[in-house]
Amino acid sequence: MEIKFIEKGVCAPIGFKANGIHCGIRRNKAKSDLALIVSDTPASAAAVYTQNLVKGAPIIVTKSNIADGKAQAIICNSGNANTCNADGVYIAESMCALAAGKLNISPKDVIVASTGVIGQPLPLAPIASGMEKLVEGLGNNSRLAAEAIMTTDTIVKEVAVEFEIDGRICRMGGIAKGSGMIHPNMATMLAFLTTDAAITPELLQEALSEDVKCTYNMISVDGDTSTNDMAAILANGRAGNKIISDKGTNYKTFVKALRKVNTELCKKIAADGEGATKLITCSVVNAKDAESARKVAKSVITSNLLKAAMFGADANWGRVLCAIGYSGADVDISAIDVSFVSPAGRVAVCKNGAGVPFSEELAKEILNEKEIVISVNLNGGSYGADAWGCDLTYDYVKINGDYRT
Repeated sequence: MEIKFIEKGVCAPIGFKANGIHCGIRRNKAKSDLALIVSDTPASAAAVYTQNLVKGAPIIVTKSNIADGKAQAIICNSGNANTCNADGVYIAESMCALAAGKLNISPKDVIVASTGVIGQPLPLAPIASGMEKLVEGLGNNSRLAAEAIMTTDTIVKEVAVEFEIDGRICRMGGIAKGSGMIHPNMATMLAFLTTDAAITPELLQEALSEDVKCTYNMISVDGDTSTNDMAAILANGRAGNKIISDKGTNYKTFVKALRKVNTELCKKIAADGEGATKLITCSVVNAKDAESARKVAKSVITSNLLKAAMFGADANWGRVLCAIGYSGADVDISAIDVSFVSPAGRVAVCKNGAGVPFSEELAKEILNEKEIVISVNLNGGSYGADAWGCDLTYDYVKINGDYRT
Protein backbone atom coordinates (compact mmCIF):
# COMPACT_ATOMS: atom_id res chain seq x y z
CA MET A 1 0.00 0.00 0.00
CA GLU A 2 1.26 3.42 -0.89
CA ILE A 3 1.87 5.84 1.98
CA LYS A 4 -0.60 8.65 1.49
CA PHE A 5 -1.30 11.93 3.24
CA ILE A 6 -4.51 12.21 5.28
CA GLU A 7 -6.10 14.77 7.59
CA LYS A 8 -6.34 15.17 11.40
CA GLY A 9 -2.66 15.47 12.37
CA VAL A 10 -1.83 13.82 15.69
CA CYS A 11 -5.45 12.76 16.06
CA ALA A 12 -5.43 10.71 12.85
CA PRO A 13 -4.17 7.51 14.56
CA ILE A 14 -6.76 5.50 16.49
CA GLY A 15 -6.95 6.29 20.19
CA PHE A 16 -5.37 9.76 20.23
CA LYS A 17 -6.97 13.03 21.32
CA ALA A 18 -5.55 16.52 21.64
CA ASN A 19 -6.38 20.05 22.73
CA GLY A 20 -4.84 23.49 23.10
CA ILE A 21 -5.93 26.50 25.16
CA HIS A 22 -4.80 29.89 26.46
CA CYS A 23 -4.18 29.47 30.18
CA GLY A 24 -2.35 32.73 30.90
CA ILE A 25 1.36 32.03 30.49
CA ARG A 26 1.39 34.44 27.55
CA ARG A 27 0.04 37.93 28.04
CA ASN A 28 -1.64 37.94 24.64
CA LYS A 29 -4.97 36.20 25.22
CA ALA A 30 -5.36 35.67 21.49
CA LYS A 31 -2.45 33.19 21.54
CA SER A 32 -2.84 29.70 22.98
CA ASP A 33 -0.09 28.56 25.32
CA LEU A 34 -0.85 25.07 26.63
CA ALA A 35 -1.22 21.86 24.59
CA LEU A 36 -2.04 18.27 25.48
CA ILE A 37 -1.91 15.05 23.43
CA VAL A 38 -3.26 11.84 24.98
CA SER A 39 -3.44 8.18 24.01
CA ASP A 40 -6.35 6.26 25.46
CA THR A 41 -3.97 3.38 26.24
CA PRO A 42 -0.31 3.22 27.34
CA ALA A 43 2.08 3.53 24.41
CA SER A 44 5.65 2.80 23.43
CA ALA A 45 7.55 6.07 23.69
CA ALA A 46 10.77 7.48 22.28
CA ALA A 47 12.38 10.89 22.04
CA VAL A 48 15.47 12.72 20.85
CA TYR A 49 16.75 15.97 22.31
CA THR A 50 18.91 19.02 21.71
CA GLN A 51 22.66 18.56 22.02
CA ASN A 52 23.07 22.04 23.49
CA LEU A 53 24.83 21.69 26.86
CA VAL A 54 22.26 24.11 28.28
CA LYS A 55 19.07 22.05 28.42
CA GLY A 56 15.57 22.99 29.49
CA ALA A 57 14.23 21.34 32.66
CA PRO A 58 11.48 19.54 30.68
CA ILE A 59 14.12 17.53 28.83
CA ILE A 60 15.59 16.28 32.10
CA VAL A 61 12.15 15.23 33.34
CA THR A 62 11.07 13.64 30.05
CA LYS A 63 14.27 11.58 29.83
CA SER A 64 13.55 10.21 33.27
CA ASN A 65 9.87 9.58 32.60
CA ILE A 66 10.33 7.57 29.40
CA ALA A 67 13.40 5.63 30.53
CA ASP A 68 11.08 2.59 30.64
CA GLY A 69 10.03 3.16 27.01
CA LYS A 70 6.43 3.98 27.93
CA ALA A 71 4.20 7.07 28.07
CA GLN A 72 0.57 8.00 27.53
CA ALA A 73 0.45 11.79 27.26
CA ILE A 74 2.41 14.83 26.10
CA ILE A 75 1.98 18.26 27.69
CA CYS A 76 3.67 21.37 26.34
CA ASN A 77 3.51 25.08 27.07
CA SER A 78 4.66 27.98 24.93
CA GLY A 79 5.73 31.46 25.99
CA ASN A 80 8.33 30.27 28.50
CA ALA A 81 11.16 27.76 27.99
CA ASN A 82 11.51 26.78 31.67
CA THR A 83 15.26 26.83 31.16
CA CYS A 84 17.98 28.10 33.54
CA ASN A 85 15.46 28.31 36.38
CA ALA A 86 16.31 27.09 39.88
CA ASP A 87 12.87 25.49 40.24
CA GLY A 88 12.68 24.26 36.63
CA VAL A 89 12.61 20.53 37.34
CA TYR A 90 9.98 21.00 40.04
CA ILE A 91 7.80 22.98 37.63
CA ALA A 92 8.20 20.39 34.86
CA GLU A 93 7.39 17.53 37.24
CA SER A 94 4.41 19.49 38.53
CA MET A 95 3.10 19.94 34.97
CA CYS A 96 3.26 16.16 34.57
CA ALA A 97 1.47 15.64 37.89
CA LEU A 98 -1.28 18.14 37.04
CA ALA A 99 -1.99 16.48 33.71
CA ALA A 100 -1.76 12.97 35.15
CA GLY A 101 -4.17 13.83 37.94
CA LYS A 102 -6.88 14.88 35.49
CA LEU A 103 -6.17 11.96 33.15
CA ASN A 104 -5.98 9.35 35.94
CA ILE A 105 -2.55 8.12 34.81
CA SER A 106 0.90 8.11 36.39
CA PRO A 107 2.92 11.36 36.23
CA LYS A 108 5.78 9.13 35.02
CA ASP A 109 3.76 8.41 31.88
CA VAL A 110 3.79 12.05 30.76
CA ILE A 111 6.22 13.66 28.33
CA VAL A 112 6.69 17.36 29.14
CA ALA A 113 8.03 20.16 26.96
CA SER A 114 8.29 23.94 27.06
CA THR A 115 9.23 26.60 24.52
CA GLY A 116 9.69 30.35 24.69
CA VAL A 117 11.87 32.84 26.53
CA ILE A 118 14.88 31.43 28.39
CA GLY A 119 15.72 32.40 31.96
CA GLN A 120 12.33 33.59 33.16
CA PRO A 121 10.47 31.70 35.89
CA LEU A 122 7.53 29.67 34.62
CA PRO A 123 4.46 30.23 36.82
CA LEU A 124 2.60 27.06 37.71
CA ALA A 125 -0.68 28.74 38.67
CA PRO A 126 -1.96 29.38 35.11
CA ILE A 127 -1.21 25.78 34.14
CA ALA A 128 -2.99 24.45 37.21
CA SER A 129 -6.03 26.65 36.66
CA GLY A 130 -6.25 25.73 32.98
CA MET A 131 -5.77 21.98 33.28
CA GLU A 132 -9.43 21.07 33.74
CA LYS A 133 -10.44 23.05 30.65
CA LEU A 134 -7.56 21.53 28.70
CA VAL A 135 -8.55 17.95 29.57
CA GLU A 136 -12.28 18.49 29.16
CA GLY A 137 -11.71 19.80 25.66
CA LEU A 138 -9.74 16.77 24.46
CA GLY A 139 -10.97 15.58 21.09
CA ASN A 140 -10.11 15.75 17.42
CA ASN A 141 -8.19 18.97 18.02
CA SER A 142 -4.76 18.47 16.50
CA ARG A 143 -4.80 22.00 15.09
CA LEU A 144 -5.55 23.54 18.51
CA ALA A 145 -2.60 21.65 20.00
CA ALA A 146 -0.38 22.76 17.11
CA GLU A 147 -1.39 26.39 17.64
CA ALA A 148 -0.68 26.20 21.38
CA ILE A 149 2.99 25.24 20.91
CA MET A 150 3.76 28.07 18.47
CA THR A 151 6.04 30.97 19.42
CA THR A 152 7.14 33.20 16.53
CA ASP A 153 5.70 30.67 14.07
CA THR A 154 3.29 32.16 11.53
CA ILE A 155 1.74 28.92 10.25
CA VAL A 156 0.39 25.78 11.91
CA LYS A 157 2.55 22.73 11.23
CA GLU A 158 0.72 19.41 11.20
CA VAL A 159 0.66 16.35 8.96
CA ALA A 160 -0.64 12.76 8.92
CA VAL A 161 -0.17 9.69 6.74
CA GLU A 162 -1.79 6.30 6.27
CA PHE A 163 0.06 3.06 5.49
CA GLU A 164 -0.39 -0.71 5.76
CA ILE A 165 1.35 -3.28 7.94
CA ASP A 166 0.24 -6.93 8.17
CA GLY A 167 -2.91 -6.09 6.24
CA ARG A 168 -3.84 -3.50 8.86
CA ILE A 169 -4.31 0.18 8.08
CA CYS A 170 -1.93 2.18 10.28
CA ARG A 171 -1.72 5.94 10.71
CA MET A 172 0.93 8.35 11.86
CA GLY A 173 0.48 12.04 12.60
CA GLY A 174 2.61 14.91 13.80
CA ILE A 175 2.64 18.53 14.85
CA ALA A 176 5.69 20.74 15.15
CA LYS A 177 6.81 24.23 16.02
CA GLY A 178 9.90 26.01 14.88
CA SER A 179 10.67 29.35 13.30
CA GLY A 180 13.80 30.79 14.90
CA MET A 181 16.75 29.42 16.89
CA ILE A 182 16.84 26.62 14.34
CA HIS A 183 20.07 24.82 13.49
CA PRO A 184 21.01 21.16 12.95
CA ASN A 185 21.97 19.33 16.11
CA MET A 186 18.74 17.63 17.09
CA ALA A 187 16.42 19.04 16.84
CA THR A 188 16.17 22.79 17.13
CA MET A 189 12.40 22.68 17.42
CA LEU A 190 9.58 20.68 18.95
CA ALA A 191 7.85 17.82 17.16
CA PHE A 192 5.25 15.50 18.63
CA LEU A 193 4.33 12.36 16.70
CA THR A 194 1.64 9.75 17.22
CA THR A 195 0.97 6.40 15.59
CA ASP A 196 -1.42 3.51 16.13
CA ALA A 197 1.12 1.02 14.77
CA ALA A 198 2.48 -1.51 17.26
CA ILE A 199 6.27 -1.42 17.67
CA THR A 200 8.65 -2.16 20.53
CA PRO A 201 10.07 0.82 22.44
CA GLU A 202 13.58 -0.21 21.46
CA LEU A 203 12.90 -0.20 17.72
CA LEU A 204 10.79 2.94 18.03
CA GLN A 205 13.75 4.73 19.61
CA GLU A 206 16.13 3.43 16.96
CA ALA A 207 13.80 4.45 14.13
CA LEU A 208 13.43 7.98 15.47
CA SER A 209 17.12 8.42 16.30
CA GLU A 210 18.16 7.32 12.82
CA ASP A 211 15.51 9.35 11.04
CA VAL A 212 16.44 12.69 12.61
CA LYS A 213 19.87 12.43 10.98
CA CYS A 214 18.17 12.93 7.61
CA THR A 215 15.28 15.15 8.70
CA TYR A 216 15.35 17.50 11.70
CA ASN A 217 19.15 17.59 11.77
CA MET A 218 19.05 18.83 8.19
CA ILE A 219 17.16 22.07 8.95
CA SER A 220 18.71 25.46 9.63
CA VAL A 221 17.18 28.90 9.87
CA ASP A 222 19.74 30.97 11.75
CA GLY A 223 22.57 28.81 13.06
CA ASP A 224 21.40 28.84 16.69
CA THR A 225 20.84 25.49 18.41
CA SER A 226 18.10 25.87 21.00
CA THR A 227 18.01 24.56 24.57
CA ASN A 228 14.61 22.87 24.63
CA ASP A 229 14.45 20.97 21.37
CA MET A 230 12.70 17.64 21.37
CA ALA A 231 11.07 15.21 18.98
CA ALA A 232 8.90 12.62 20.72
CA ILE A 233 6.69 9.82 19.45
CA LEU A 234 3.97 7.66 21.00
CA ALA A 235 2.95 4.32 19.42
CA ASN A 236 -0.14 2.78 21.05
CA GLY A 237 -0.63 -0.28 18.81
CA ARG A 238 -4.35 0.33 18.31
CA ALA A 239 -4.09 -0.47 14.59
CA GLY A 240 -3.83 -4.12 15.55
CA ASN A 241 -0.78 -5.11 13.55
CA LYS A 242 1.60 -7.74 14.90
CA ILE A 243 4.09 -5.81 17.02
CA ILE A 244 7.19 -4.82 15.08
CA SER A 245 10.06 -6.46 16.94
CA ASP A 246 12.70 -6.91 14.22
CA LYS A 247 14.05 -4.96 11.26
CA GLY A 248 12.12 -6.84 8.63
CA THR A 249 9.69 -5.58 5.99
CA ASN A 250 7.23 -4.16 8.52
CA TYR A 251 9.94 -2.11 10.22
CA LYS A 252 11.05 -0.76 6.86
CA THR A 253 7.48 0.29 6.07
CA PHE A 254 7.21 2.00 9.45
CA VAL A 255 10.50 3.83 8.88
CA LYS A 256 9.34 4.97 5.45
CA ALA A 257 6.16 6.44 6.96
CA LEU A 258 8.17 8.15 9.69
CA ARG A 259 10.46 9.71 7.09
CA LYS A 260 7.47 11.02 5.14
CA VAL A 261 5.92 12.66 8.20
CA ASN A 262 9.16 14.18 9.48
CA THR A 263 10.26 15.42 6.06
CA GLU A 264 6.98 17.26 5.59
CA LEU A 265 7.26 18.86 9.04
CA CYS A 266 10.86 19.85 8.27
CA LYS A 267 9.79 21.66 5.13
CA LYS A 268 7.08 23.50 7.04
CA ILE A 269 9.55 24.57 9.73
CA ALA A 270 12.15 25.80 7.26
CA ALA A 271 9.60 27.64 5.13
CA ASP A 272 8.34 29.42 8.26
CA GLY A 273 11.77 30.62 9.38
CA GLU A 274 11.62 33.96 11.13
CA GLY A 275 11.16 36.66 8.52
CA ALA A 276 11.55 34.14 5.70
CA THR A 277 10.00 34.60 2.28
CA LYS A 278 11.38 31.46 0.62
CA LEU A 279 11.93 27.77 1.36
CA ILE A 280 15.39 26.70 0.20
CA THR A 281 16.19 23.04 -0.35
CA CYS A 282 19.73 21.90 -1.12
CA SER A 283 19.51 18.56 -2.88
CA VAL A 284 22.84 16.75 -3.13
CA VAL A 285 23.42 13.70 -5.34
CA ASN A 286 26.33 11.44 -6.24
CA ALA A 287 28.41 12.00 -3.10
CA LYS A 288 31.15 9.56 -2.03
CA ASP A 289 29.30 8.69 1.17
CA ALA A 290 26.21 9.66 3.16
CA GLU A 291 28.15 11.83 5.59
CA SER A 292 29.66 13.91 2.79
CA ALA A 293 26.24 14.37 1.21
CA ARG A 294 24.77 15.61 4.48
CA LYS A 295 27.70 17.91 5.21
CA VAL A 296 27.45 19.58 1.81
CA ALA A 297 23.67 20.02 1.93
CA LYS A 298 23.74 21.50 5.44
CA SER A 299 26.68 23.78 4.70
CA VAL A 300 24.91 25.32 1.71
CA ILE A 301 21.61 26.06 3.45
CA THR A 302 23.33 27.47 6.54
CA SER A 303 25.48 29.97 4.62
CA ASN A 304 24.28 33.45 5.52
CA LEU A 305 25.75 34.84 2.32
CA LEU A 306 23.84 32.29 0.26
CA LYS A 307 20.65 32.91 2.25
CA ALA A 308 20.96 36.66 1.64
CA ALA A 309 21.50 36.06 -2.08
CA MET A 310 18.34 33.96 -2.22
CA PHE A 311 16.41 36.80 -0.57
CA GLY A 312 17.60 39.14 -3.30
CA ALA A 313 17.04 36.54 -6.07
CA ASP A 314 20.71 36.88 -6.94
CA ALA A 315 22.13 33.82 -8.73
CA ASN A 316 25.46 34.17 -6.92
CA TRP A 317 26.41 30.51 -7.35
CA GLY A 318 29.95 31.13 -6.10
CA ARG A 319 28.50 31.23 -2.60
CA VAL A 320 27.30 27.66 -3.10
CA LEU A 321 30.79 26.49 -4.05
CA CYS A 322 32.26 28.46 -1.16
CA ALA A 323 29.95 26.74 1.34
CA ILE A 324 30.79 23.34 -0.10
CA GLY A 325 34.48 24.15 0.17
CA TYR A 326 34.39 24.72 3.94
CA SER A 327 31.83 21.99 4.66
CA GLY A 328 34.48 19.45 5.61
CA ALA A 329 33.04 16.97 3.13
CA ASP A 330 35.21 14.70 1.00
CA VAL A 331 34.53 16.18 -2.45
CA ASP A 332 36.32 16.92 -5.69
CA ILE A 333 35.61 20.60 -6.31
CA SER A 334 36.54 20.28 -9.99
CA ALA A 335 33.70 17.77 -10.52
CA ILE A 336 30.80 19.75 -9.01
CA ASP A 337 27.74 20.83 -11.01
CA VAL A 338 25.22 23.34 -9.62
CA SER A 339 21.77 24.33 -10.85
CA PHE A 340 18.96 26.50 -9.46
CA VAL A 341 15.48 25.01 -9.78
CA SER A 342 11.96 26.25 -9.01
CA PRO A 343 8.47 26.13 -10.55
CA ALA A 344 9.72 28.84 -12.95
CA GLY A 345 12.31 26.49 -14.47
CA ARG A 346 15.86 25.25 -14.14
CA VAL A 347 19.16 26.99 -14.87
CA ALA A 348 22.63 25.44 -14.77
CA VAL A 349 25.15 27.88 -13.31
CA CYS A 350 28.24 25.74 -12.67
CA LYS A 351 29.78 22.76 -14.46
CA ASN A 352 32.88 20.88 -13.28
CA GLY A 353 33.51 23.50 -10.60
CA ALA A 354 33.49 26.43 -13.03
CA GLY A 355 30.89 28.92 -14.16
CA VAL A 356 28.92 28.46 -17.37
CA PRO A 357 27.01 31.09 -19.40
CA PHE A 358 23.40 31.42 -18.24
CA SER A 359 20.50 33.83 -18.54
CA GLU A 360 20.47 36.21 -15.57
CA GLU A 361 16.84 37.04 -16.41
CA LEU A 362 15.77 33.39 -16.23
CA ALA A 363 17.78 32.90 -13.03
CA LYS A 364 16.01 35.89 -11.47
CA GLU A 365 12.60 34.44 -12.34
CA ILE A 366 13.58 31.09 -10.86
CA LEU A 367 14.89 32.63 -7.63
CA ASN A 368 11.84 34.87 -7.19
CA GLU A 369 9.68 31.81 -6.49
CA LYS A 370 8.62 30.83 -2.96
CA GLU A 371 10.31 27.42 -3.13
CA ILE A 372 13.83 27.05 -4.54
CA VAL A 373 16.00 23.97 -4.95
CA ILE A 374 19.77 24.27 -5.11
CA SER A 375 20.74 21.15 -7.01
CA VAL A 376 24.31 19.97 -6.35
CA ASN A 377 25.81 17.04 -8.24
CA LEU A 378 29.14 16.02 -6.70
CA ASN A 379 29.80 13.42 -9.42
CA GLY A 380 31.81 11.33 -7.00
CA GLY A 381 29.62 8.44 -5.87
CA SER A 382 26.06 7.29 -5.33
CA TYR A 383 24.91 8.90 -2.06
CA GLY A 384 22.52 11.81 -1.61
CA ALA A 385 20.94 14.07 0.99
CA ASP A 386 18.52 16.97 1.28
CA ALA A 387 18.67 19.91 3.68
CA TRP A 388 16.11 22.66 4.23
CA GLY A 389 16.54 26.32 5.06
CA CYS A 390 15.20 29.75 4.17
CA ASP A 391 16.34 33.13 2.99
CA LEU A 392 17.77 35.74 5.36
CA THR A 393 15.66 38.90 5.40
CA TYR A 394 15.47 42.27 7.12
CA ASP A 395 12.53 40.99 9.18
CA TYR A 396 14.69 38.36 10.92
CA VAL A 397 16.56 41.14 12.72
CA LYS A 398 13.33 42.98 13.51
CA ILE A 399 11.75 39.90 15.05
CA ASN A 400 14.73 39.05 17.22
CA GLY A 401 15.49 42.64 18.17
CA ASP A 402 12.38 42.78 20.36
CA TYR A 403 11.64 39.08 20.98
CA ARG A 404 10.97 39.46 24.71
CA THR A 405 8.68 42.44 24.28
